[in-house]
Amino acid sequence: MTDTDAPETVPHDPDAPPAPADTLTFADFGLRAEVLDAVRNVGYETPTPIQVRTIPTLLAGGDVIGQAQTGTGKTAAFALPLLSRLDLDRHDPQILVLTPTRELAIQVAEAFQSYAARLRGFHVLPVYGGQDYAVQLRQLKRGVHAIVGTPGRLMDHMRRGTLKLDGLTALVLDEADEMLRMGFIEDVEWILGQTPPQRQVALFSATMPGPIRRIAQQYLRDPAEITIKVRTSTAETIRQRYWNVAGVHKLDALTRLLETEPFDGMLVFVRTRIAAVELADRLQARGYATAALNGDMPQKLREQTIGRLKSGSLDILVATDVAARGLDVERISHVINFDIPNDTEAYVHRIGRTGRAGRSGEAILFVAPRERHLLRSIERATRQTIEPMELPSAEAVNDKRIAKFNQRITDTLATRDLGFFRELIARYQTQHEADPIDIAAALAQLVQGDKPLLVKDAAPARKPRRDDDERPQRERPQRTRDSAGDDDRASRARDRDDSTGTSGRRSDTKRADGKRKGVHDDLPKDLFRVEVGRAHGVQPGNLVGAIANEAGLDSAHIGRIEIHDEFSTVELPEGMPKDIFKTLKKVWVSGRQLDISRMGGAGAVPRRPGAPRGEGPRDGAKQRRSNAEKPVRSTREFRADAPKRARADADRSPRSETSKRPRTNATRTESTRTDSMKGHGDPHDPRARAKRPPR
Repeated sequence: MTDTDAPETVPHDPDAPPAPADTLTFADFGLRAEVLDAVRNVGYETPTPIQVRTIPTLLAGGDVIGQAQTGTGKTAAFALPLLSRLDLDRHDPQILVLTPTRELAIQVAEAFQSYAARLRGFHVLPVYGGQDYAVQLRQLKRGVHAIVGTPGRLMDHMRRGTLKLDGLTALVLDEADEMLRMGFIEDVEWILGQTPPQRQVALFSATMPGPIRRIAQQYLRDPAEITIKVRTSTAETIRQRYWNVAGVHKLDALTRLLETEPFDGMLVFVRTRIAAVELADRLQARGYATAALNGDMPQKLREQTIGRLKSGSLDILVATDVAARGLDVERISHVINFDIPNDTEAYVHRIGRTGRAGRSGEAILFVAPRERHLLRSIERATRQTIEPMELPSAEAVNDKRIAKFNQRITDTLATRDLGFFRELIARYQTQHEADPIDIAAALAQLVQGDKPLLVKDAAPARKPRRDDDERPQRERPQRTRDSAGDDDRASRARDRDDSTGTSGRRSDTKRADGKRKGVHDDLPKDLFRVEVGRAHGVQPGNLVGAIANEAGLDSAHIGRIEIHDEFSTVELPEGMPKDIFKTLKKVWVSGRQLDISRMGGAGAVPRRPGAPRGEGPRDGAKQRRSNAEKPVRSTREFRADAPKRARADADRSPRSETSKRPRTNATRTESTRTDSMKGHGDPHDPRARAKRPPR
C-alpha cells in the first residue's frame, strides 16, 4: 500500500500524557476516520476498560491476552483497531476471528459490519456449520476482508482449498475457554499452525486454564496481558425483576409500568444518546414530566436537569450509562433498564442509582428473546437470580386510571370554589331538563378529549417461565473430547450433504418453541412471503421473534412457517394494517430485509421459482381482487382483536374428538411435507423433482 493509499486516521500524539481512563473518548485512540465516524453513528460515547487497554496495543501491531467476562465490550476492543489497520485494496482474508458457536459468529460478524459501515467495499463473512456451502463459496470467490467462523467449518474450507490464509494479518480467538470446554482446542491449534508466522494474535478468555495459557505461550509473541476485574455486587435493598419483551411494544410496556408502579423518581437507561432523546420525547408526549440526560449535554444544562429531578419538577430521567455516572438523587425509587446493558458492570452501576444509603429500590430489566444470554450472564456474575415479572394487565391499568379520575373529582370538590360553575350548571339543567349525571358525563368527556380513558386488552402475552427461556449458548452440558469431536464431525457431514442435496432433513416448519397449540391457530390467516430462506441461515424462531416484536403481535397468533431455499412463507392474522406491513418490509433477519409480500389466504401455494411476485396456484388477477376485498383494520384493532376473534372462531367450530386434541408440530408439518422432504426445497421447482431419489 502506497503512502497515498494509507487510511486517514484521527491525529493522535504518542508523546502526549495518557488521559485518565474515565475521560478518554474513542477519538483519543487514533482510529481510522471512517471507523471513528461509524462508532459515533452507533452512539458509543466512552470506551469500556477492556477497550481502553486493548485498542492502543492492537493499533500498534502487538499481540494481546485479554481476560474479561462476557459483556465487557471485547468485540469492539479488537474490531475497531483491526479495521483501522485494514488494506481495502486487497480482497483476500486479512482478519480471522474464531468463535465457539455459530450464534457468536453471526453476532461478531454483524458488529464488524456496523463498525465498517463507512469503509466502502468492505466485506465480512460468517462461516459456520449448518449453512449451505454454496453461499459461503460464492462470497469467498467474490473476496472478503474478514472472516468470523467456528473451527469445524473453517477447517473444512481450508482442507478443500476454498479458504487460503496466506495474506492473513490478524487472528482473534474469542472466548477461548469456551472452545476448550467444547472440545475444539485441537482444531484451534491446527488452524493456528496454518497461519503465517508474522500474523498478529489477540486471545480473549473469561478464565485462563492451563491449555489456554500453553497456546498463548506457543503462538503469541510478547503479548500484553490485560485483566479486567468486574464489579459484581448489588445492594440487598434492591428488588430486581425482568420482563420478557413479548406481545407489547417496549414503550407501551413502560407506560403500563408508569401507570401501575408507585414511584417517586425514575431513571430509565438506554444504550445511546439518540435513543435517550427519542424516548424522552415520546414519554413527554404521553404526559409525563421527562427529560433526557446524555454525555453531549453542557455541564450547566446537566446540573439544571438533575436539579429539576431533585426538586420534583421532573419525575423521569432517560439516560445513558456515561451520563448517569456519579448520579445520586434520593428521589430515585425505580431504575428501568429499557435497553439491557452489554456489560455486567454497567448493570450493577445502573441499578446502584437506587436503594442507596439503606433505602429500598426497584430495578426492572426489559429482556428481548435474543438477549436472554445477557440476562444469564448478569445472573452468573452477580450470583443472584432475577425474578420474572408479569406486565400489568389492561384491567389493572384501567383500575388505576379510574381511581385517579375519581381522586381528581374528590380533590376538586374539596379544594376549589365551585360557586360560579354550580350556578351555570343549575341554569343549564333547568333550561334543558337534563339529568345531572348526563351533564357530569358530558363534562368529563370534554375534559378527557379524544384520548380514551380506558385501555383495550391487547393480545395476551405468555407468562414468563424460566423453562421456556432459550438456553444461552455458553450453558451447554460438559462434553468429552470424543463426543464433541463426533458432534462436530457429524455436523460437517450434514453440511457436506446439504451442499449436494442428498441429506434427509427434518421439516423446517417446526415452530420456534415447539409447543404452540390451542385455539389461536384457528384464527383466520393470510399467507405472506418473506425474502429470507434456508440459504441465508434463517430459522423459524428468527422470523417469529422479529415479526412479534415489530408488529406488536403475540407469537401465539403467528401461524405455520415454511422455510424454502431462497424465501419463506408465514401465516399471519388477516387484515394486516398498512403501517405494520410497511414496517415489516424493512425489518432485517439473518442479514436480509424481509421485504414481505401478501400471497393470499392460508394454504396458498408459494409461487414457482422465477414467477412474478404474487402469482400463486390461482389466476393472478382473481387473487389480487380477493386480497383487495379484505378489510384492512387499524393497528390497534389488528393487535387487540386477535385473541377475541380466535375465541369466537373456536366457540363456533364443532368440538369433535379430533378437534379437541391440541395440534402438535407433527400434525402442523404433515401438510407441508413436500417442502421439507429430503431437503429439496420448493416442491414446484422441476430441478428439485429431478433430484429426488427413487422410492
